[in-house]
Amino acid sequence: MEKRRIGTTDLECSSIGFGTWEMSTTMYGDIDAAAASRSVQSAIDKGINLFDTAEVYGPFHSEELLGKALGSRRKEIILVTKVGFRCMPGKIEGKSSKYEDIISHTEGSLTRLQTDVIDLLLIHWRDFETPLEETVPALEKLKSDGKIRYWGVSNFNVEMMDTCRDLGALSVNQVGYHLFDRRMEAEVLPYCEKNQIGFMAYGTLGFGLLTGAFTTDTTFADNDWRRRGTAFGLPLFEKDSFAKELKAGKRLATLAGDYGKSLAQLAIAWVLGNPAVSVALVGMRNDKELEENVAAADWRLSDSDRQEIDRIFIEEDVPTYAGAPQQLTT
Repeated sequence: MEKRRIGTTDLECSSIGFGTWEMSTTMYGDIDAAAASRSVQSAIDKGINLFDTAEVYGPFHSEELLGKALGSRRKEIILVTKVGFRCMPGKIEGKSSKYEDIISHTEGSLTRLQTDVIDLLLIHWRDFETPLEETVPALEKLKSDGKIRYWGVSNFNVEMMDTCRDLGALSVNQVGYHLFDRRMEAEVLPYCEKNQIGFMAYGTLGFGLLTGAFTTDTTFADNDWRRRGTAFGLPLFEKDSFAKELKAGKRLATLAGDYGKSLAQLAIAWVLGNPAVSVALVGMRNDKELEENVAAADWRLSDSDRQEIDRIFIEEDVPTYAGAPQQLTT
């Protein structure tokens, strides 16, 4: 599989990364933990070497499951996790990027992931009650102590990244980016590319919208976050938007089918076609999903393909929010 460097680090990651938000028993409905664990091993065999998780996924379920699933193969992969919340098993209490919390929560992640060092540690969301002048020194301390190799942020805008760069060695930003959400193209992606900051795209498959698995009759379980309708400030799962998106998805699937590919593979190839993207994170709960996703790694969409994709969105009146600045919730 193609390898891409994350910013100016020495981390060479597979272009497709294994996202583990779906390996949480309280956020994405019920999962088959055994199947998910097998997928971790299979992913490594197929060349995926970056695995992304977070303490808040569960909380803690994803880190614990991933740590067990990796086992003796931990050293074969780039391990990424995120801190920045006050949480306990099954409950999220709020954000905290205080110095002492970053240190102690990272120690918790190390234990759950069964490792001595985290390759890349991210601040999950901006904690507006704690100045970055307090947060970044904690990250630098963890780095100097050998607990982490590099640090970065997630869901940060340009102004926040500027501050981080003034305070320490910012390596990467992880933000949502997919066919239905192109807000990052306005400011964040150009900034990352210009300043050699890695960009990790999450939500590559539109949180399931770009898998072909949904119909207008689809409903989400009570323990599935998509049930609330909105996704990171966008009405992606609200009734009217959902119907339009699925209609556009059918046409995108037809376009992909002309190449013998699937809708999911088209979505992955589209994200990887942006040169500023270091890695496209994709959730994989089983070997079937893994096989499909990996097969997208080497597909290069032509300019005419991308133009046709845009035409479908226009004709189906589906917004992509391109050109809109990134919006952050407090």
